[in-house]
Amino acid sequence: MQVSIVCTEQNLRSRISEDRLCGPRPGPGGGNGWPAGVGHGNPPGGGGSGPKGRAALVPRPPAPAGALRESTGRSTGMKYRNLGKSGLRVSCLGLGTWVTFGSQISDETAEDVLTVAYEHGINLFDTAEVYAAGKAERTLGNILKNKGWRRSSYVITTKIFWGGQAETERGLSRKHIIEGLRGSLDRLQLGYVDIVFASCSDPNSPMEEIVRAMTYVINQGLALYWGTSQWGAAEIMEAYSMARQFNLIPPVCEQAEHHLFQREKMELQLPELYHKIGVGSVTWSPLACGLITSKYDGQVPDTCRATIKGYQWLKDKVQSEDGKKQQAKVMDLLPITHQLGCTVAQLAIAWCLRSEGVSSVLLGVSSAEQLMEHLGALQVLSQLTPQMVMEIDGLLGNKSHSKK
Repeated sequence: MQVSIVCTEQNLRSRISEDRLCGPRPGPGGGNGWPAGVGHGNPPGGGGSGPKGRAALVPRPPAPAGALRESTGRSTGMKYRNLGKSGLRVSCLGLGTWVTFGSQISDETAEDVLTVAYEHGINLFDTAEVYAAGKAERTLGNILKNKGWRRSSYVITTKIFWGGQAETERGLSRKHIIEGLRGSLDRLQLGYVDIVFASCSDPNSPMEEIVRAMTYVINQGLALYWGTSQWGAAEIMEAYSMARQFNLIPPVCEQAEHHLFQREKMELQLPELYHKIGVGSVTWSPLACGLITSKYDGQVPDTCRATIKGYQWLKDKVQSEDGKKQQAKVMDLLPITHQLGCTVAQLAIAWCLRSEGVSSVLLGVSSAEQLMEHLGALQVLSQLTPQMVMEIDGLLGNKSHSKK
């Protein structure tokens, strides 16, 4: 795939010039305080045209290269980061609903999990139109309605692609992006989602059509941002270039699988996109669907998700030769967990959090107790030294290296 980056380079130069001129942005938590749909592509506080407007601007001190401006909740200890280089602040740990909501766990358990997450500072809740054939969105929507939390206090993301059986009910055509998102909003009982993800790339839909459709749903107030999920770096760059060429809205983040045994994309591809065009990362499956725990140990427990109908592929993966080798590698990490006083799961999640450009790591849990264990990864993160990371790399033997 050939990607034109002429307009991207011009825009980057323009944005660099604007960043040098822009003063500090008002509003709590580093946000810009502007309503949805206002100021896309224009820096707040930019003043009017002419010398008088430019003279009033105060230079912004340069941020450290690659720095995610992180803050910590006073009462919860949760850490918050910018979603890529947008102004949206998200908890570094998010809650996913894949497999669990509307399927593996009861609605009562789902409410307990969501409540514990919210009370401990998690503000990012992720779902998709395809999860449990729409039941996950319904369950999440019902819980949010019952809890009555302020809509401005949390971030909802959903993914569009696999919507139904009809040919027009899947993919990333303008028709399905608009109709699929409206269907998600009906199930969620919300007026808008904060982020709509294009789940998977669609070779049958022109990139311009996708970017225009995403811009449309944002301009209509159905979503505030859009992102990609499981897209290649070249496809993300093409979408960004298309947006800049036609004055449309570019994606702000990529949702990617990332764990101790899935590293290359997060280590070699996405950091470059983060630095060049500001695309951040929301990652999922930090425990490789439960493989990165000590519970498998050569067998598949009856209570794990590998035994759920429709997840035979996971059971096969666990019992494969590669799966057994990975389980052995997990056991090799136990001395480090003993040194840190943590579980393998906490170590694996903390390891994901330290990766460059990661805005949030999505957790998939089946109980409030499991969520509380995973939240302990925040304490492990502060103890994870560069020397320990090097030791983990040595034990795993799979650190990604550039081919250049």
